Amino acid sequence: MARILVAEDDPAVQSFVTRALTHAGHTVTPVDDGLQALEALGGTNYDLLITDIVMPELDGIGLALKVARDHPSLRILLMTGYTAEQQRAHNLDEIVFDIVLKPFTLEQICHQAEAALA
Repeated sequence: MARILVAEDDPAVQSFVTRALTHAGHTVTPVDDGLQALEALGGTNYDLLITDIVMPELDGIGLALKVARDHPSLRILLMTGYTAEQQRAHNLDEIVFDIVLKPFTLEQICHQAEAALA
């Protein structure tokens, strides 16, 4: 299956997404923010980045822009619970596969990940 990097600062959401995707057969690396995600990307090849938009240090939009520049083949899936951030992210349609709205179900996050990987 796929190697997935999950950048999420909320421990409950991070755990939920990690468990859901691991249960679906993927290898998942969870990190707490965008800077940790960049560090992880320096040492491992991933098939998919799933990142929250609102995070400390480096937010998901900043992370997506850096990843698109430095790892152009990596698929990106954004997560957010904020309407304003969702609107801000729509400017990234060319580099982001999709935006998953919180709250989401286990089935929804797994379906979106599979669609991004297809």
